[in-house]
Amino acid sequence: MSTLSKRSTVYFEPSIHHALKIKAASSHLSLSELVDEAVRLLMREDKDDIAAIKERKNESVISYEEMLNELAVDGKL
Repeated sequence: MSTLSKRSTVYFEPSIHHALKIKAASSHLSLSELVDEAVRLLMREDKDDIAAIKERKNESVISYEEMLNELAVDGKL
């Protein structure tokens, strides 16, 4: 096992658990390592999303209704 230091109980649907066991065996990793990597990936995606939101905070906002009107004026609707 890797240098993981905290223990948690995680419940999976039986078919997902079975698939994870197969994946772990075929990749020579433990189930814990697979779950840890999946959670890290999810958190990296969240971090990227938060950064993108911060970068766009000064962009103008347009309502859905205004967007539809612009599309109609442009002949796209």
